[in-house]
Amino acid sequence: MKRPLVLLKAGSAMEAVRQRYGDFEDWLAAGLGLPEEHIRLVRVEEGEKLPRPEECGAVVITGSHAMVTDNLPWSVALAQWLPEVVERGIPLLGVCYGHQLLAAATGGRVDYHPQGSEIGTVSIELLPEAADDQLFRGLPPSFPVQAYHSQSVRTLPPGAILLARNNFEPHHAFRIGACAWGVQFHPEYTQAVMAAEIAAATEHLTADGPNPSALLATVRECPEAGSLLARFARLTTATAR
Repeated sequence: MKRPLVLLKAGSAMEAVRQRYGDFEDWLAAGLGLPEEHIRLVRVEEGEKLPRPEECGAVVITGSHAMVTDNLPWSVALAQWLPEVVERGIPLLGVCYGHQLLAAATGGRVDYHPQGSEIGTVSIELLPEAADDQLFRGLPPSFPVQAYHSQSVRTLPPGAILLARNNFEPHHAFRIGACAWGVQFHPEYTQAVMAAEIAAATEHLTADGPNPSALLATVRECPEAGSLLARFARLTTATAR
């Protein structure tokens, strides 16, 4: 029997966004395109027990409004669990918070970005190493993504392969081991979700610097970024035992 893809819920979108569009796990499941019975949801931020790594056909870690540097008990437990998943070669994708936690768990450093938050539709540039990467190969050298983060990976883990960056964020995507990826951006966000996140965070954004109206004017769909989820799902099918 095929082992399930384990979707680790590390947090939730803002309430106003959830009421209209659902939550992180809904968008990720839709992008992955796997049958519902092939996905096992584990609400780690609520204290649900992590499965044994050998029970996982693949792992996806959602975003969160928590901060990696808060060292919350569930987050510390998840960070301690991740290295074995990487060592076993189980396909893993960390998104935003998941990206940062993967880096921290394998020897990298995470902290607040010195220039503040990156939010909205931004462009990223693939590095030459992405051409041979089984998740990123074949994508354009530059494409738009949806971003919403104030912390980031300040130092990559030893041995990590940098795959994507932009002028604001030097570590937008990396791979460590054979098939563990972190992406700082949100491949699961649609244009509508990104716009709703900006609208819900208007008060914070006004205080923090970026102009919400200007951000909303640039939001658009990001099909190349979104395609990474289906690409990842195909890899999990190819490597499942």
